[in-house]
Amino acid sequence: MIPLSDSASVLCVLLIFALPFALAGLALAYAGFSSSRSASQMLLGSLCIAAVAAILYYAFGFAWQCYPGGPSYALPLGSTNWDWIGAQKFFLRGLDFNGTADGFIAGYQIFAVGIAALIPWGASGGRWRLRAAAVSTAVLAGFVYPLFAHWVWGGGWLAHLGVAFNLGGGFVDPGGAATIQVIGALSALSVLWLLGSSAGKSSTGEPNDFISPHQEIFVIAGCILAFIGWLALNSLGAVLNASLTSVSLVPVAIDTLLCASASLLVTLFISQIFFGKPDIALCAKGWLAGLVASSAVAAYVTPSSALFVGIVAGVLVPLAQWLLSVFFDLDDPSGAVAVHGVSGLWGLFALGLLSNLPKGQLLAQLVGIGTLIGLMLPIIYGINWLLAHRVIRFRLDSEEQSRAT
Repeated sequence: MIPLSDSASVLCVLLIFALPFALAGLALAYAGFSSSRSASQMLLGSLCIAAVAAILYYAFGFAWQCYPGGPSYALPLGSTNWDWIGAQKFFLRGLDFNGTADGFIAGYQIFAVGIAALIPWGASGGRWRLRAAAVSTAVLAGFVYPLFAHWVWGGGWLAHLGVAFNLGGGFVDPGGAATIQVIGALSALSVLWLLGSSAGKSSTGEPNDFISPHQEIFVIAGCILAFIGWLALNSLGAVLNASLTSVSLVPVAIDTLLCASASLLVTLFISQIFFGKPDIALCAKGWLAGLVASSAVAAYVTPSSALFVGIVAGVLVPLAQWLLSVFFDLDDPSGAVAVHGVSGLWGLFALGLLSNLPKGQLLAQLVGIGTLIGLMLPIIYGINWLLAHRVIRFRLDSEEQSRAT
């Protein structure tokens, strides 16, 4: 690959060093959302999940994902080659960290896959056995995440929709709203379906997800740290996935802040109406939802459009979590599916709607969204179903939860 300039290389190194803030922020927030007896287990598990994700991605994941222009396997159908999976060597062999973009992509992605893997762990609320979570994470980081990441970022068929079918610039996901956030949310949704409702779930189906977090300081501190990490996440995505220059990153930072701020204030207003006071849990979810949506649009829309995207995300999060709780019996106190899944999908749709990318971009985004829901969700659920029913028990029983530290 073509080497990056010295200034771009230094910038990428600094941004990669800031990525752990996103992991730390989510881990703290999830610990705050979980029950007091599960908080330490949630933090320890977050470290373990990030460790497993990093090792499996290093060993196998990057080989399947690869990078644009790298070796891959393609399936010829008609006049089009459908590029499905990378063919890079395992254990990062053959990869030179000499200032070219492929080395920075590997460094960026080894943290990004940890963020995706942390989402289902945080959604479990301390009900998922850590050994089972580690096995599920190994499959996610070693194969599932790299497969979709190749389609989007590694020169795969979704990225080539523009060339093959004249659909804008192909499916675009600069900051990982689809590849990191929605993939993580779909894994969370699958795990929550398999875990079932907690023992304290209302038998009438009334939602109990809008309760105050047991440790509000953890949640707020997590939101602050996550913002720092998201600035790095969106900026790296803009440089490596959208080919923006360092000068163009200032609007990316502005859009990220505006999107999160608008979503936060909308959820604050909604909580004031329904609860008579600002609700910390809902406001935190609104802030995180705005960050998630910004990962799709920050590199391509105006600040006014980013503000609009954040406003809609702030409305969607409480509505989506309530609907998922009531109609799908989803026990998700952290709101991970709504925050990372629904907001991520909205951001991807908004990118096609509001960006100045070529004609056909909205349809390309819809193809990507359809692929996530229609193909990746069954794959992720099927893998986790097999793990839960044939390999390892997923759910902690009540006695094990009480012993958790």
